[in-house]
This record gives sequence, C-alpha cells and structure tokens, in this order.
Amino acid sequence: MSNNEKELPPCEILIKADGKWYHKGAEIIRKDIIKFFYEHLELDEKGRYIISWRNERCIVDVEDTAFFVQRVDKTEDGFLLYLSDETQEKLDPETLYIGKENVLYCKVKGGKFPARFLRPAYYQIADYIEEENGNYFIIVNGKKYYLKK
Repeated sequence: MSNNEKELPPCEILIKADGKWYHKGAEIIRKDIIKFFYEHLELDEKGRYIISWRNERCIVDVEDTAFFVQRVDKTEDGFLLYLSDETQEKLDPETLYIGKENVLYCKVKGGKFPARFLRPAYYQIADYIEEENGNYFIIVNGKKYYLKK
C-alpha cells in the first residue's frame, strides 16, 4: 500500500441503497451539491467511490451503488434511462444484470459505474422483460439480451 493510498480520508458521506445522500448522518437535500459530487465521482481500481476535486480526494461510503435509474422511457431504438445525477443516457442492454434480492442493475457512464434500478424504473422496464425456460431477457432492435445473474 503506497503512502498516498493509505492517507485517503473518508468524505464522511454515505449514499444509501435508496439513493439518498448523507453527510455525517444528515441528509443532503441540496440538488446542486449532490450534482457537484456526481461530477467529481470516480471508481478506483479497488471499486471504492472517490470524490476528487482540486487535488483533494476522499472515499465515499456507498451501501450499494452511487448511481440509480429513476425512470425508464421506451424509445424507437431501445430505452432511455433517467439517472440520479440528473442526466439521461441510452441503456446498453448487454449490461443488464440481476443482483442480490432480484434487484435489477445496468452499467452507466460508458460502462464505468453500476446503476441500481429504483422501484418505479424497475416496474417501467419490467413490462418489456420476458421469460424463457427460467431465463429472463429483453428485446431491443429485434435482438434478445439475456439478463445475467
């Protein structure tokens, strides 16, 4: 372990599994502050969430994921995801997978981050998920994409 790695302090920020952010136990409700943190969020090689800004870095405590799919819209060529950082992006159906407790996830931000589907988004996309011999898939542009477990 290098000195630099050892000295990385905690941010004292927690992102709960429901997508809410907390600092020292108090919920962060200012969207501009959360947006700022998202803009400076990265995943290190160990899978830790780091906020990096002006040569300062700290570790964010994350219960599940930092990004959440809040809403899903069906489009002509797939699905549009509305993410917790107030951005939208096209779903890459190859990245869909089912995690613990049958929670649906995908990769976002160019495949860099996992994103958890919040319940409303899950119900929106679940209408398009089909089952075949115990395996689940979604069809996008005529192609079947199986949900990995």
